[in-house]
Parts: sequence; structure tokens; C-alpha cells
Amino acid sequence: MSNVPVGYKQTDVGVIPEDWEVKPLGEVLKIRHGKSQHEVICRDGKYPILATGGEIGRTNTALYSKPSVLIGRKGTIDVPRFMDSPFWTVDTLFFSELSDKVEPKFIFYKFCLVDWYSYNEASGVPSLNAATIEKIPQPLPPTLTEQTAIATALSDVDALLNQLDKLIAKKRDIKQATMQQLLTGKKRLAGFSGEWEVKKLGDICDVRDGTHESPKFHNQGVPFVTSKNIINGCIDFSDISFISELDAINFNKRSKVDSGDILMSMIGTIGNAVLIDFEPDFCVKNVALIKPFKINAHYLIQLIQSSIFQDYLSNSLDGGIQKFISLGTLRCLLIQCPTFEEQTAIATLLTDMDNEITQLQ
Repeated sequence: MSNVPVGYKQTDVGVIPEDWEVKPLGEVLKIRHGKSQHEVICRDGKYPILATGGEIGRTNTALYSKPSVLIGRKGTIDVPRFMDSPFWTVDTLFFSELSDKVEPKFIFYKFCLVDWYSYNEASGVPSLNAATIEKIPQPLPPTLTEQTAIATALSDVDALLNQLDKLIAKKRDIKQATMQQLLTGKKRLAGFSGEWEVKKLGDICDVRDGTHESPKFHNQGVPFVTSKNIINGCIDFSDISFISELDAINFNKRSKVDSGDILMSMIGTIGNAVLIDFEPDFCVKNVALIKPFKINAHYLIQLIQSSIFQDYLSNSLDGGIQKFISLGTLRCLLIQCPTFEEQTAIATLLTDMDNEITQLQ
């Protein structure tokens, strides 16, 4: 029994509507090479000079003035770009001359679906060939009206995503400003007053590190978390190593991670931190294991993730070329501590702001 729905047909590129046709891109566009910009570049030019990484200068001379889809010839070959105003491209960036039988923005979205690296023709720096691009088969609607309708719908989604990105950035800026005020005591929440105390981190937390051993890794077993796995306030288990159950038991005698602990990278990208809010089953190395006992853990993680603490941390690093934060230095870092009740109120407000940003994302 055929699995092709009514009104559709099976083709070499998959199931498509019956009235669509599969055509090589070369039937609806021609791929053109960019040129050297050296003779046309000028400081205050009207038009952008584009390379694979984006704008690299300005010019008053346009290489092409009609809507076009651009794709890298060499280097970054998988980031299509749409231009509907005059531009110049250098030799590492192709542009396209589009037929009047296709909607330019529709072709841009088609380019976004192509697995460009499968057409890479170089063993070193990734490269594309104009003739190869023009041979790529693509299913196309038969009318400009349908192409335009599809492109408009996708453009509307892009516009919505751009608005959300701007809103998220604004919310992040507001949170950063709020952190600067609340975590320094420059602004107090209603109902709180009195002096804050300054304490060493080692006086309000048990600060230790992970195992010093170099274990043997296995294809499965107990996850082994290092600094590289702490990313954006989370633990990235997608690139994790595993150790044996026996090694994990031995390592946990010294550095067992519990729910409520904070992990912070001590080497590499120093200062990345995560609050463990689940029952963990992993071991750690090159990570500061912070067990709060005289400070609210949620308040402390907000403080560690703030620019206030991060700036303080960057001025306290040890080592030469390979910088790190030592346990001794970390234990002596000074922390501003309001009452536990005010810590909780501040942490709740900042966590709510985090949750709002996460929902928008």
C-alpha cells in the first residue's frame, strides 16, 4: 500500500504536491562570482561589501542591484543570505541572478534547507562550485502566487522571532540592571533594612574540588563532569565521558555532589556555574564543589552568575598562561550577605525573571 497522501506524488527528492515540479536550481537562477573589493572600497559608501562572515566594508559601486540569494563559495558555505538592495560581494561569496519566474525570498528559504556540506568539493577549506549548485534539484510550486504566499508566511515567522529576540535581550538587560542594584544593596526590596555583612565564601560554604585522579573512561557508566560540561547555567550531558561504578564510589568519598550544591568551573572558561536542583548521579573534576550552609543557595548562584562576582573573579585568578582559580583563593573571596530572609526575597525575584526569559526562549 502506498503511503503517499492523496494530492501528492513520490519523487527523487521526496513526497511533494502533484502540481509541483522538481527542477535543478540552474533552471531558475544563475550563480555568479564575487570580485575583489580593493578598487571600489570607500569609507562612507552607500552599499555593503559582503564576505562569508558578513559586511567587511562599504562602496558606492554595486556589483548587483536586484534581489539575490548569497551563499559562501569558500569557508563558511552553509549560511545563505538574502539581499533585496544593492551590494558587492568578494570572491569567497557567490550571489545569484534569479529568474523572474521565482519569488526571491522563496528561493532563499529553499537555500536554508539545503545540506550544503554534502556538496563540499574540498578536503581542506570547505568549498562550493557554481555548476554544482545549479544542478541541485529542488521541488518548486508552479506559480509565483504560491511561492510568494509561502515566503510571506515564513517571513512573518522570522519577524516574530526577531521581535522575541529583541524582547529577550531587553529582559536580560533589565535583569542585569536589577542584579547590579539588588546584589550590592544599592536598592533594597520593600520591608528590608539594616547593614549587610561581608563574609568569606569559605566561612559560609564548604568549598572543595572534584577528584584529582585521572580515571579510565568507558562507553557507559557514571557520567564524569568537568569544567567543559558546565554551560549557560546547566550541565551539558551531550558531550560527557563515563567512568566505572567502582571509580565513582572511590571519587565520591571525597567529592560527592548533592542536590543544593553549586558547581563552578575552575579552569578553562572560569566562573561558569550551575545550581544542582536534582538528585545527581555523577562525579566531578576541575570543578569547584560549593556546598552552602550559611547562605541561600539560590541567592549565591545569582551572585556567582552576576557581572559583579565575575569581575571580582577575573581579578583573582592564579597561574600563568593557563589561568585557574585555586581553592584557597576561592574560599577567601568576599561575599556581601544580607539576612537570610532578604537573600531569599532577592533570589526569588531574580529567579522569576530568569523563568520569564526562559519561557520567551
